[in-house]
Amino acid sequence: MAADALGSHARDELSITHITTARPVQAAFTSAATFTAGAALPLATAWLSPVGQAMMVSVAVASLIFLALLGAIGARAGGAPVGKATARVAFWGALAMALTAGIGKLAGTAV
Repeated sequence: MAADALGSHARDELSITHITTARPVQAAFTSAATFTAGAALPLATAWLSPVGQAMMVSVAVASLIFLALLGAIGARAGGAPVGKATARVAFWGALAMALTAGIGKLAGTAV
């Protein structure tokens, strides 16, 4: 402790070691990869759907299904309750889509 009080505190009291420190570059690349993979699923649905109103409905439904699935996977990986996490992700995703569509309708723009 005399040589490095802050390091000793971080290690002994907070359990922060060289193994558990933040890795911002790794986090950035992981975030980019998961965002790309998550965006690819609704994009594939849009590509496979017929043009028109059916496409919007199928993309919205598929997006909610994919959100719920990814919420369940994330909960399982993090050790959280799967049902609660899945419901939370699906609810807030549906609310975000509804608000986006509502604002687009008010602005006179198809979203």
